[in-house]
Amino acid sequence: MTETMSLSRWKQPWADLGLEARMELHADLRNAYSEPHRAYHTLHHISECLQLLQQVQGLAKSSASIELAIWFHDAIYDPRRSDNEERSALWAQSELKRVGAPLALQSRIVSLVMVTCHAAEPQTADEELMSDIDLAILGAGSRRFDEYERQVRQEYAHVPTQQFRPARRKILNDFLEREHIYCTEWFRTRREAQARANMQRSLTRLAGKFW
Repeated sequence: MTETMSLSRWKQPWADLGLEARMELHADLRNAYSEPHRAYHTLHHISECLQLLQQVQGLAKSSASIELAIWFHDAIYDPRRSDNEERSALWAQSELKRVGAPLALQSRIVSLVMVTCHAAEPQTADEELMSDIDLAILGAGSRRFDEYERQVRQEYAHVPTQQFRPARRKILNDFLEREHIYCTEWFRTRREAQARANMQRSLTRLAGKFW
């Protein structure tokens, strides 16, 4: 267990927000991210996100809110469904309500979770950071990105190749057609060029015979 995922660290963002952390929830979330059908959306992904947050927390308005949103954003993950973020956000809201979080805080963290749908422009600086942290994998080193691509394919093993390829190509092309993949200057300067190179390489593979 990395320090970012330890029980002692788990308590900190809740305390920063004036809330009491439930230790049982920490275990429940770890169990959720350890489900056997997951290959990418695992505790390793959460750890990578939390480590990135440590690097950019000085840019956040509420790094504690982002930290909790990271824990929840893929808490419910079924690759056969399209409402995973919404269901994860509802879980987050339920837990926040349970410990007496104000409605404004509940709404803020729900919005941070929902921004990881990447279907609409982030509306706040913290939503921009949350989005960029979630998409950071696109700009990872080539070896880690290729591993991520294999993990995604594993999670969608139930989808036949002739359906997976065009769907994956569309996702990658949609990102490449954006003026910027990342919202913040911090991520653009560090990951934008690598992300575009990674996705172009993936598109070349998807056009081949052996993906």
